[in-house]
Amino acid sequence: MIGIDIGGANVKIATDDGVETIYCPLWEGAPLGEILSRYRTADGAAAVVMSGELADCFCTKMEGIAWITKTVREVFPAALFYGTDGRFYDSAVPALAAANWLASAACLHARDPDGLLVDMGSTTTDIVPLRPLSALYGLTDLLRLQKGYLVYTGLLRTTVPAVIRTVTLEGVPTPISAEQFAISADAHLVLGHIGEADYSCDTPDRKGRDRIACLRRLARVVCADLDEIGEEGAVQVAETFWEAQQDTIRGAVRKAMEESGAIRIYTAGAGSGLLAASLGGVDLSVELGAGASALPAYAVSEVLRRSRGC
Repeated sequence: MIGIDIGGANVKIATDDGVETIYCPLWEGAPLGEILSRYRTADGAAAVVMSGELADCFCTKMEGIAWITKTVREVFPAALFYGTDGRFYDSAVPALAAANWLASAACLHARDPDGLLVDMGSTTTDIVPLRPLSALYGLTDLLRLQKGYLVYTGLLRTTVPAVIRTVTLEGVPTPISAEQFAISADAHLVLGHIGEADYSCDTPDRKGRDRIACLRRLARVVCADLDEIGEEGAVQVAETFWEAQQDTIRGAVRKAMEESGAIRIYTAGAGSGLLAASLGGVDLSVELGAGASALPAYAVSEVLRRSRGC
């Protein structure tokens, strides 16, 4: 059973041969159908979750759901879509909006109902207490934001001023410009957390993904050229960003654990290894391999199999 997770920026595919993440910015008219057609199956079956309905190319989430389901079913006529009520559907319904995190929770719950899942993707970090699973049904993105379960900070696409407002350069507190000069991918590449191949989204200036290009973008955050603040200054921007990003995630994790009674942390997503080290959690990539980097795609196929008694 093929599992598919359609986000606004990426499409994640899980098959028996492994997983793939394909950059697919829906708001730029990316060819979703063409991408999916590479994975066409003889029986036309697929288990699907989505969060791409929130892309601002759609006037409403329901418009996005309808377009995504139509596009998927043109390639996979027997596709079933997982909803936030824990049910599968064969057509567009409001419950399909942003149910990818719930598929992951449903998959992991049988393993450890006392766990807390922290899944860091390119754009957001999902924080999901697995106990009780029933309390998660019906949660929309709005409700998850309000509860602290959806933290809008990710490994690649988060702008620097979305996380920090000042950085100390040579002892001087320096405000950050409110521009999209640099993103989290620039900081994480400079700090050695990711490589050029992992920098899969567009760069803010549509230029290179090498270390020097990233340093230049980080310098621009404080309205400087790289030679004005030097590599040390640009690295300081990256380090300040990462410390603040960790603090944001740790705070949300602490709150969720206290409220839910969760006692163990499991990490997944593109930032799984980083978060496991930062939070002291169990890195699911050790057990699941690449499946952990695309956990909702892997999980939704598992949930559908289990529902059929397979």
